[in-house]
Amino acid sequence: MDWGTHRREAHALGRTQEFLKQIVYGGNDGIVTTFAIVAGFAGAQADGVAQIGGIAVLVFGIANLLADAVSMGLGEFLSMRSQHDLYRNRRASEMIEITQNPAHERGELVQILHQRGVPEGDAGSLADLLMRHPQITGDLMMTYEFGMLDPDQENPALSGFMTFVSFVIFGAVPLIPYFLLEPEPQTFWLSVGATGAALVALGLLRWSATGERLTRTVSETVLVGTVCAVVAYTVGVVVGG
Repeated sequence: MDWGTHRREAHALGRTQEFLKQIVYGGNDGIVTTFAIVAGFAGAQADGVAQIGGIAVLVFGIANLLADAVSMGLGEFLSMRSQHDLYRNRRASEMIEITQNPAHERGELVQILHQRGVPEGDAGSLADLLMRHPQITGDLMMTYEFGMLDPDQENPALSGFMTFVSFVIFGAVPLIPYFLLEPEPQTFWLSVGATGAALVALGLLRWSATGERLTRTVSETVLVGTVCAVVAYTVGVVVGG
């Protein structure tokens, strides 16, 4: 059994918990981005917009949905690759410091341990023990001195894919009424309702993964999405006036 599998089983970490950041980030951005298209057209009053109506919403909505989903997925991939490279380079430098200047590194380690509640005498003894194991010392220094966690258990490609999938799934929800109905005024309000339902679902997903208070996780998610949606609609009104 590899470490990743053990970590999931021992701590009951499912895929949702492992990729919660990517799911919430991609899902929220997908909902807001797509609804911005819907709200922008609904808010605009120009004759040209009124003539092409639902077709415009679908064409621009789908194009924007796919383009932004790819951009988000690739952005997440590149971001995580950069984090991996930065961590490896910083850790390699730290290992050189541990080897070439052990007294200085021991002093820093004693200070770190003492700051975290280890009595000064015990901190010195513990630091002496840890300095005999440079790899463990390097991991501790990366975490507590630089605030960087080992990213080797994270897969940039899979994280990027999860961001893409979440963006597409949640981002498609505001467009569903325009696939099923004519572009009447009530279709927009059905899209508003679908958008709200998607935000609530995303909040419930956060709640099930984190175990935090239901009202906080859902209300935060809905509030953020609502603010963005109101801004998009307002822009449509002002621009299309």
